[in-house]
Amino acid sequence: MTRPRKLYVKSYGCQMNVYDSHRMADTLAPEGFVETTTPGDADLIILNTCHIREKAADKVYSELGRMRMLKDAAARDGRRVSIAVAGCVAQAEGTEIIRRAPAVDLVVGPQNYHRLPEMLARAEHGTAIDTEFPVEAKFERLAAPSRAAIRRRGVSAFITVQEGCNKFCTFCVVPYTRGVEVSRPVARIVTEAERLADAGVREITLLGQNVNAYHGEDADGRPSSLGRLLHRLAEIPGIARLRYTTSHPRDMDDSLIAAHGNLPALMPQLHLPAQSGSDRVLAAMNRRHNRADYLAVIERLRAARPDIAFSSDFIVGFPGESENDFCDTLRLISEVGYASAYSFKYSPRPGTPAADMEQLPEAVKDERLQRLQQEIERAQAAFMARCVGMSFDVLFERPGRSPGQIVGRSPYSQPVPVLAPATLIGEIMSVTITEVRTNSLFGALANAPKYAAGSLVAAAGA
Repeated sequence: MTRPRKLYVKSYGCQMNVYDSHRMADTLAPEGFVETTTPGDADLIILNTCHIREKAADKVYSELGRMRMLKDAAARDGRRVSIAVAGCVAQAEGTEIIRRAPAVDLVVGPQNYHRLPEMLARAEHGTAIDTEFPVEAKFERLAAPSRAAIRRRGVSAFITVQEGCNKFCTFCVVPYTRGVEVSRPVARIVTEAERLADAGVREITLLGQNVNAYHGEDADGRPSSLGRLLHRLAEIPGIARLRYTTSHPRDMDDSLIAAHGNLPALMPQLHLPAQSGSDRVLAAMNRRHNRADYLAVIERLRAARPDIAFSSDFIVGFPGESENDFCDTLRLISEVGYASAYSFKYSPRPGTPAADMEQLPEAVKDERLQRLQQEIERAQAAFMARCVGMSFDVLFERPGRSPGQIVGRSPYSQPVPVLAPATLIGEIMSVTITEVRTNSLFGALANAPKYAAGSLVAAAGA
C-alpha cells in the first residue's frame, strides 16, 4: 500500500496567510496529502510568505536554506521532497526566488493556489512558476475543508471575504502582490460559514486586506456592505461571535458602525490602523484620511458601542518624518487609549513610491520605535489593569499549558487561561478576571453579571 504523502505548511505574516494555508491543505487533500507538523517527514514543504516588511522576506530565504538541507537528506535516503514558496514574496519576486534558492520546485502567487495540483505535476519535470492574476476566481475552485479538518483546527475560524486593495498607500506592496479589491459573493461566504458552524466553529473572523471595503454580490445581484454581511452571518445557528480585520478608516460606513451597536455577536474590539498621527506624514503615505477624520471615526464607533476597544498599526521613521510628526503619533496613542497596537520601523519595499523617497537614518528609526513601544505598552497596561475584577464571557478554545487548565479569549481577544475541565472547550462561560499579565488575563469561572457597557473604556481617552 502506498503511504500518504505528507504536507508541511509554514505561514508567515497576516491571518489571511493562515486561512490560505488551510485552503491549500484542503486543495491538496484529494491528491493524497495529509498535514504534518514536522518538516523533516514531509514530502511537500510550502512556505506561505509575507512581503510587508523586509525582515519577513529575509526570514523566508533563511528558512529555505534549512529546508534545502532537509531535501538533501531525504534524497540521500531515496525520498523525493518538493519545496514550494507561496504568498506575497512569491508574487513579488517570482523567478528571483529560484535564482537565490535553486532547491525550490514551485513558486505560486496568492491568486493561484487552486492550481497547486497541476503545478506539482509540472514540477516533476522542472521548476513550476505561476504568479499571474488569473481570470477564474480561485475561491470557486479551491476545495472545501473536510469536517474532520475543520474540527482539528478549533472552534474559531477565519473566512477571507475580500482580497486586494485600491488605496495604494505609498509604503505598501499589497496592491502589487494581491491585486485590486475583489469581494466574494454573500452566498458563497454564507455557505462556507454554515459548513464551519456545522463542524462546531463558534467564532468567525472575516478577513480582507481592506475588509470594510467589502462589496460582494447579494442574493438580488446588488453589492452588499460588510455591515449587512455581518448581520446575515449572525443568523447562522451556532455562530456566537463575529470579528473582522483589517479595516481602513475611510471605509467605516454608517451600516458597519451601526452593526457595532445593534449586533450582539459582533465583538467590541476593532483593529483600525492609523499608521501615523501626523497629517503631513499621512498625506505622504497617501492614507486618504487625516488625524481629525480618524478621531471622528473613533468617536462615532464609541457612540454606537461604548465598550468598544481599539488596536492599531503604526509605522515610525517614514521618509520625511520629523520629531514633531512623531510626537503627533505619540499624542494620538495617548488620546485614543488603545488596548494594543503593532509598531514597525519603516522598511522600504521595492516598487513602492516611498522606497524612492529620502530615507531617515536607522538610528533615528530605532530610537523612535523604542519610544513608541513604550507609549503603546503604557496604554495596553492601563487597559489590562481595568479588566481586574470584571467578568467577561469567554469562548474556550484549547487546553492550557498547565494540567487542568483551558484557554479561551475574551470579547477583546485577550487569552484567558482558567482552571476548568476540557469538556468546556467550545463553550462560552462567564469568567471573573483575577490577575493580569502582559498579554493575558487570568480568571476563574463565575456566575457574575456581565460587565457593564462602557466601563472598560470610559477613561481610555482621558
